[in-house]
Amino acid sequence: MTGSPRPAAGPPAAGAAGAWEQLLAGRVDPSAGPELAERYGPLVAHRGPLVIAQLGQSLDGFIASRTGHAEYVTGPEDREHLHRLRALVDAVVVGVGTVAADDCRLTVRAVPGRHPTRVVLDPSARAPAGSAVLTDGVAPTVWVVGSGAAVPAELAPHVVVLRVPAAPRRLDPQDVLAALAARGLDRVLVEGGGRTVSGFLEAGTLHRLYLTTAPMLIGDGVPGIRFRGADRLSGALRAPVRRFQLGDDLCTELTFRA
Repeated sequence: MTGSPRPAAGPPAAGAAGAWEQLLAGRVDPSAGPELAERYGPLVAHRGPLVIAQLGQSLDGFIASRTGHAEYVTGPEDREHLHRLRALVDAVVVGVGTVAADDCRLTVRAVPGRHPTRVVLDPSARAPAGSAVLTDGVAPTVWVVGSGAAVPAELAPHVVVLRVPAAPRRLDPQDVLAALAARGLDRVLVEGGGRTVSGFLEAGTLHRLYLTTAPMLIGDGVPGIRFRGADRLSGALRAPVRRFQLGDDLCTELTFRA
């Protein structure tokens, strides 16, 4: 299924459009569009399972205000970057809190590309019945719930319920990825929120993390990356990095596994 080509920040140059189409087809041609090839070429060239994550946050580490308002922390260029990542994976994963707070669609709209399968992590099956991912049918939705969670008897045809053993209010990232891989979904983008991305990071499942920081200070709000760290800075999590300017925002790509 192809999303509407609606760029987030003006129409792309012909060369960039051609480069993106080649990347979608699995070809990396730096001569057609060096910036896109440099940024997304490694994802296209990757063979085997791939798990990446993306998060946009303020300089002081928040993804939303204390009321949950998050429109928008980062700018249109970062949102276009997010849509490009969606177009390059089989599935996009979010926690139920993101669905409840944002009623996100998780589709590819800012650039040409195929909609990924939408995956909602929801141990107790509390996703709002009227949320877009459960009702719109634009893309398949996999509703991942705990083994004993009660789900409605009738669901839209595009929704599949996938049961995974769950600790109280928590699904294990390794179990989730194994269940998705069994369905042929082995290129995965973990998109939000902060708790979900942090969980996949702490579990050691991520190949790459794209962390975009916006030039703003929120002061207090919904935190972004949070996990149990080391007692000493010598044990802090480090990885090779690349950085991309996205309008006023700065995206840092951390590569944990090739």
